[in-house]
Formats: sequence, C-alpha cells, structure tokens
Amino acid sequence: MSFHHQADPHVRSSLIRRHIDYRVLPLLALLYAIALIDRINLGVARSVGMAKDLKLIKGTRYSTVSCLYFVPYILLQLPSNILLRYFGARNWLTFIVVAWGLVQLAMGYVKSWGYLALCRVLLGVFEAGFFPAIVLIITTWYKRHEVQTRLAAFYMFSLLIGGFSPILAYGLSRLKGKKGISGWAWIFIIEGAITVFCGLVSFFYIADFPEENRFLKPEETAFILKRIEDDRGDSVPDALTWRKIFKHLSDWTMWAYALMFMCATMPAYVIAYFVTIILLGMGWDVPHALLLSAPPYLPAFVTAVAFAWMSDRLKQRAIFIAIQTLITIVGLFLVAYAKQGSVRYFGLFLVNAGALGCIPAILAYAANNITSQSKRSVSSAIIIAWGGVGGIFATTVFREADNPTYIPGIWATLGCQFLMLVLLAITTLRHMYWNKRAREGTLKEPLEGQPGFLYTL
Repeated sequence: MSFHHQADPHVRSSLIRRHIDYRVLPLLALLYAIALIDRINLGVARSVGMAKDLKLIKGTRYSTVSCLYFVPYILLQLPSNILLRYFGARNWLTFIVVAWGLVQLAMGYVKSWGYLALCRVLLGVFEAGFFPAIVLIITTWYKRHEVQTRLAAFYMFSLLIGGFSPILAYGLSRLKGKKGISGWAWIFIIEGAITVFCGLVSFFYIADFPEENRFLKPEETAFILKRIEDDRGDSVPDALTWRKIFKHLSDWTMWAYALMFMCATMPAYVIAYFVTIILLGMGWDVPHALLLSAPPYLPAFVTAVAFAWMSDRLKQRAIFIAIQTLITIVGLFLVAYAKQGSVRYFGLFLVNAGALGCIPAILAYAANNITSQSKRSVSSAIIIAWGGVGGIFATTVFREADNPTYIPGIWATLGCQFLMLVLLAITTLRHMYWNKRAREGTLKEPLEGQPGFLYTL
C-alpha cells in the first residue's frame, strides 16, 4: 500500500498511520493475549483438579507457585530490552514466544508441584521481555498524543481475548481421561502447542522498529520518522550504554511511574488469578464461576478505549488516571462489603473497568514525559517490571486462610489505589512547576534536553 500520491499532508498522514495501526497492533495484541492466557490459566487448572493431583492445597503452595513466576519476570525486563535491540524485534520476539510456549506445553506433564514451580519460573524468564518490548515498539511509531489510544486498544483487545480464556480452559479440561491425561494437563498441552505455532508463524509478520521496518516504502518511512523527530526529537535510536542506563535510572519520576504501574496492575492480577475463586466464594459452582469470569472484561474494553481517546484528544493524562482509580476503589469496596452476590459481582466490573484502563494510561503518561530511545527502553523495562511486583503482591496478600472474602487482600489492593493518587498528585505538581519555568524562559537547558518540550500533565 502506498500513499505518496496523496496531495493533502493530513490525509497522507492519516492513511499511513492507519496502515501502521493495522500492520503493527493486531498481531502484537494477539501474541500478548496468548501471553496472558498462558500466564493466568493456572487458576482454572487449579479449579478443575490440579490442586488435588499436585497437592497444591497444602500450606501456601499455590501462592508460592503463582508468585515464583514474577521473580525472573521482574529481574529480566531490562536485560531483555537490551537484547531486543541487539537481535532485532522480529528475531527476539519469535524466540521468546516459542520458548515460553514449549514451557507451557511441558507443564501438562509435570508430576509434582515442585516441577510445576520450576516451569513457572521458566515461563517468567521467557515472558519477561515480551510486554516491555511491545510497549517500546508501539511508542516509537507514534507521536506523544497518539499513543494512549493505541496502547489501550492493543492492551484491551489482548485482555478481551484473555478474558474468555477460562471458558476455553474449562472446555479443554473436559478432555479429561483422553490418552490417560488429566483435564487440567490438557489445558497446558493444547494452549502451549497453540503458542508455539503462533510464535513460529508470527516471525514472518512481526513489525520491527520504524527505521528497520519492511512494510512501508522508503518515502513513507521517512515521513513517519520526520513526524516523530518533530514531536520529540528521538526518531533515531541512540546507543544504550551503561553510563546512560545509570543516568536514566537516577530519574526519580521513572520510579514514581513504576510504583503507579504496580498499583494499577495489582487489582488486574487479583482479577486474573483469583476471580474464579472469588466467584466460588460468592456461591456459584465451578462451571458458572468460569463462565461469569469473562463478562467483566467486556465493558472494561469500551471504557478503557473511551478514556484513552479523550486523554489523547485533550492531551491530558493525570485527570483520567485519577477518575479510573476512583472507579477501581468503588468496585473494591463493593466486592468486599456488599451483601448481595449480584452487587459484589458488579463490583468486579468496576474494578476491571478502572484498573485495566489505568494500565495503558500510566504507560502513556510515562512515555509522553521522556525523550531518547535509550531512556524509553530503560523506562518501559523498569515500569513494567514493577507491574510484576504488583503480581507478587497480589498473589501473596490473597491468602487461602482468608477464603472466601479475602478482606485483608482487598484492603491491601485499596491501599495501592490510594498510593497511586498520591503519586499522581506529586508528579503532576512537579510537571506543572517545570512547565511553568520553561514557558517563562528561566531554565538553563530545555526540559529533557529537547527544545520546545513540555511535560504532559
């Protein structure tokens, strides 16, 4: 598809961006949906017999197995982003997708909870680099105030597919006894085989970074790179040296974004790992609990994309993050203290709508307020690594001893939402102060080293 014949630059820009949207986002969304399914199907497998077969009910074994995934997932985010540039997006992403697919498949053959724990560690090793790589790739293709809508659409499409994974997993578990294999094992075997297949096929279609892409004509690539250069001055990647890494890590705002991201991901992981168990505690049986776990993702898709569109349109981030955080808080209170099961279930809709919308919003907030691809690479890795900390927090504070209400875990999740609002206020005030000084011309050097740059509030 070529667009160089278009006379109107606005039409030309719109057509090229639409082409990029269709070429970059759907495949990455599908692959991330597969990553989410492979990450969270542990809860369904637990509910359909794995807990009994592998003796996961004893002590804290299930929480331990869930938690171990996040240790390498957190530690390997930044190294993986470094390797991403070295090997190239196409090669690196294909390798890690196929690798974790093989691990997922192997989980169907484990005979003890110890081997399951080992597989979860390996799953964390290979999935660690996937999400930060995707976020980095997407943010290099678009201008600052185009990115949240794309991130939200990509992320929510992934979650929408992943939200129906418990239904798929339950269907696969009905293969129980076929070839002498347990129902829960079939979940891992079939979903792992699908992951490996998709990873191999995606090698031929994964879009690389803008300057390395193969699907645009040279003049169209030059047009896209000029748009990015005019917007934030980092269309060309700068070398990622250890000196730059330590310099980027010294920016305290990066750690504030990371903590905010942790706060947003915690309720998302709570829903992902414990929604079936929470629904069982509300009185539904296993088939109904699995079926009811999917609907809360449907309105969340609509609200997240709507908030993202408004945020990009108005070039404002903090106010929409705050609104969605308040929605999460209301939902958590309903889940914890409402008397009727239907009202508590409605609370899950609000938790999903708020928390899942905050995740792409915070990524956009952070991406909008930095320049240079080296800092973008470090930032995406650190921020998403702290999302893994949110996963550890979620899997440890929701204890078997608190089943079925999990009140202490819900209050820990609420505490994170209040922390998010505090951090949001601090970063917003900080950005307002430096923007004011930049407009007054009292700075010795431009913000983020880029003339004309202002922080997005």
